[in-house]
Amino acid sequence: MTRIDRRALFASGAAAALLAATGASLADTPKSGGVLRLAVPRDDSLEQVARGAVFDNLTEIAPDGTLRGELATGWQTDADARVWTFDLREDARFHDGDALRVEDVLAVLAQVGQVEVLDPNRLRLELTEANPGLPFLLADSRFVITRGGQDVTPLKSANGTGCYRVERAEDGRHFLGRRVAGHYKDGQAGWLDAVEIVVIPDATVRAEALRDGFVDVAAMPDADGIRSVRGLRFHPTEVEMALAVSSNVGLPRQIGRQGPLDDGRVAERWWMI
Repeated sequence: MTRIDRRALFASGAAAALLAATGASLADTPKSGGVLRLAVPRDDSLEQVARGAVFDNLTEIAPDGTLRGELATGWQTDADARVWTFDLREDARFHDGDALRVEDVLAVLAQVGQVEVLDPNRLRLELTEANPGLPFLLADSRFVITRGGQDVTPLKSANGTGCYRVERAEDGRHFLGRRVAGHYKDGQAGWLDAVEIVVIPDATVRAEALRDGFVDVAAMPDADGIRSVRGLRFHPTEVEMALAVSSNVGLPRQIGRQGPLDDGRVAERWWMI
């Protein structure tokens, strides 16, 4: 729960109504196509964004902090928040072509409680202790759904149900993901044709790559030199910079301040203007 902006969670309804009343600019409207290129340091940023592109969870946290279903279409719990049932999507497929099965979800939910299959697209989870925040917990990257409980590494062989399949990858160095055709999120997410992530350890070199147009986004914490470059935006703010973003990149109107890389969902949520 530490990564969730609770104020955004409760304010999102009012914010959505306000946006509907005022409208949005063209730059705020997602459009399909293009390749988003990110330069990141040698930390876990590459894996975070790549996993967010390749894999799905049962639930996800939207940019405004609200909870929504992903591979789960719905869930219910008892009065004590200890026994849960989850309904699964019937139109999700892994990148190897196999359909999502309830057995694929069992391997993940078994980490948190005792699981029972109720039917091919429904299961029951019993916790040892009550947890009303369970759906938020299951949005964490620790609980991505893999084929039959397979490992998420190495990236080159990652097989998920996300919007992007791995085209080329080398752990800790480079990732190229290509948009999946006919994905269940068509029209809702995955606006880019492809996303490419490259590890550049030196912050000065990352800044040069962004300034010269070789990348569109660069992780640039505490980078004073980049602030004078025209045409860039800074997230979350210029003072508290974590990312420097080219003006040709479209971003959601609201991104949680606790996750500069949009909780690893950059490839799904961002677009090229």
